[in-house]
Amino acid sequence: MSKILVFAGSTRKDSFNKRLAKCAANAAKSAGAEVTYFDLTEYPMPMYDGDLETAEGLPETVRKLKEIFKQHNGLIIASPEYNSSFSGVLKNTIDWVSRQEGQEPSLAVFKNKYALLLSASPGALGGLRGLVGLRSMLSNIQVTVVPDQLSISKAHEAFNENGELLDAKQLQQLNTMTLNFVNVLKKLDVK
Repeated sequence: MSKILVFAGSTRKDSFNKRLAKCAANAAKSAGAEVTYFDLTEYPMPMYDGDLETAEGLPETVRKLKEIFKQHNGLIIASPEYNSSFSGVLKNTIDWVSRQEGQEPSLAVFKNKYALLLSASPGALGGLRGLVGLRSMLSNIQVTVVPDQLSISKAHEAFNENGELLDAKQLQQLNTMTLNFVNVLKKLDVK
């Protein structure tokens, strides 16, 4: 069974991307994957600072999060778009989690990982522009990002009160994309 870590690059309580991430987590479970969903607010961390890292090492929340990342080979990330890029909190999380500790190989947490990218935004492009930079950065740290991606525009109208997608076509796209992602992990025997 494939193990997929699902999260949103947002700490906002009513984040559209958290809603989308939860929908994707449900779709991945239905597709037969073992899924872990987490919220970045559960792992508070300071802004990355090399001097802080040298003086104090990795914060305990970062160590815990690194262990969670190591247990999963698939990542589904729902990323908000801020100023045509992905969020600072997502970048900070990736920066901290990527840090080498002890005898650990460089980028150990990200090597041999596969990712599916999603976004939701009230804007007409649905956060699409933010995924370009995220895709590039993840590829540069040795994550294989699948070509499929989904951007939900008019996100303020896209979900019901239970956080479920209202549009049947968008829901079908998400389910198909997630099933394809799970099948890729299975074919590659990524566990």
